[in-house]
Amino acid sequence: MISYGSRVFTKAFTQAKSAPSIGFSLARTHFLLSSSLPQVRAMATDSAASSPFRKVEIQRENTTFDAYVIGKEDAPGIVVIQEWWGVDFEIKNHAQKISQFDSGYKALIPDLYRGKVGLDVAEAQHLMEGLDWQGAVKDIEASVNWLKANGSQKVGVTGYCMGGALAIASSVLVPRVDAAVAFYGVPSAQLADPVNAKAPVQAHFGEADGFVGFSDVKTAKALEEKLKTSGVPHEVHIYPGLGHAFMNTSPEGLQRRKNMGLHDEDAAAVELAWTRFRTWMSRFLSP
Repeated sequence: MISYGSRVFTKAFTQAKSAPSIGFSLARTHFLLSSSLPQVRAMATDSAASSPFRKVEIQRENTTFDAYVIGKEDAPGIVVIQEWWGVDFEIKNHAQKISQFDSGYKALIPDLYRGKVGLDVAEAQHLMEGLDWQGAVKDIEASVNWLKANGSQKVGVTGYCMGGALAIASSVLVPRVDAAVAFYGVPSAQLADPVNAKAPVQAHFGEADGFVGFSDVKTAKALEEKLKTSGVPHEVHIYPGLGHAFMNTSPEGLQRRKNMGLHDEDAAAVELAWTRFRTWMSRFLSP
């Protein structure tokens, strides 16, 4: 059964594929060209010897899952939640960058897909549709608790696309979250209504995002109204001319967006978003 969050995103993705403004075509169904698959697969499954990440095992209830940790011991923690691709090169790029901000953070990526990575749209969509979103929130809660039990006095949550929606859900459902930053994703009200947010939330969206009901401008503005009602500190930022996944700026990430028909690039806007992220996390996670 497709979960609440997956249903919202799948509907938005289907609408976006058929919308001329997003630039999709049948020839662009796959984000990754066949010639690039071996390179991306290698990056997604980098060896322990070459990776700066430390793999840990986290337990919740009667199950365990792997997570990938990078950064300073005893620093404030940030749980970094994957896009629908899984724990791939780009989410690791984000986590590594976050770990180096300011005085340093301990960043942790929980593996919500249990080792699986989508290498094209069909695989990623299949993995996301099979995700237990309520179980994913429990993984995030266990990750927050692990960081707090291992030296991080305060812990934030951030995520991108699917992970952005889960970051907002965490602000509603995970009691020990100290701050959340979401990039282009809003959860369904059935999973977690932002009007009930309990932790400060900052959110970022592209003005040209075509994922209706998930990360388009109308959804972003509706989120802002709900956060006003919640009473928590909040910011919602909309970046002119940018589409979905605009924070993915590695060469591989840019190529994946172009294969999707997303050709917008704005280094200044990306840097502004990161600056806002840093200010928000420093404000709420500093000792």
